[in-house]
Amino acid sequence: MGGIEYDGRAVCALDVSDLERAVQWYEQALGFEVVHRLESWGWAELSTPLPGISIGLGQVEEPKTDGGVVVTFGVRDIDKSREHLESLGTRFDGETRQIADEVRLATFYDPDGNAFMLAERLV
Repeated sequence: MGGIEYDGRAVCALDVSDLERAVQWYEQALGFEVVHRLESWGWAELSTPLPGISIGLGQVEEPKTDGGVVVTFGVRDIDKSREHLESLGTRFDGETRQIADEVRLATFYDPDGNAFMLAERLV
């Protein structure tokens, strides 16, 4: 029986309209760092604080941001995280929601409209 042998890494690739603006936002807003950049392809890969997980940004004329996967970041303090993002002008989708006594969630968007979520576990 074969199967897939994973190497411990995952890259979430997103479309952006302006690579430089996007890189600056991801560095400032989320604390990510550029680990690889291909100017000729309009591509940058940024590391996250999560081992093996990175974000790939690909510059395109018209980013497709509707539908698809919503990357959710677990945070220790959702209110503090939201306050930081809002201080940078980050757009949120409504108020922070609480699901039972389990988790608090807040959806936000990068400058191109790619959706992300913050999640704070309560248990």
